Amino acid sequence: MSETKKKENSANGNKEAAEKKVVKAVKRKARKKVCQFCVEKVERIDYKDVARLKKFLTEKAKIVPRRISGNCAKHQRQLTTAIKRARHIALLPFTTD
Repeated sequence: MSETKKKENSANGNKEAAEKKVVKAVKRKARKKVCQFCVEKVERIDYKDVARLKKFLTEKAKIVPRRISGNCAKHQRQLTTAIKRARHIALLPFTTD
């Protein structure tokens, strides 16, 4: 008898697991982000352009990663260097309180 109960429980467990899978929302494929610097054909990112650099900082003044910002590798490296230079000469904060 105990074997049949185990089989029934395992069968019911599989049904519940299948129902849970159906309930999950369908995840849409996100569109690939495009590098804004490539679109605007920017050769060099200027460290004195504080307004543009602030768009790539979080509220805590951390640099936004490439997978979130959508920048290409070349421009992400230039952006990081420009932000660090701007921080060094006090155009941008290192952190916020």
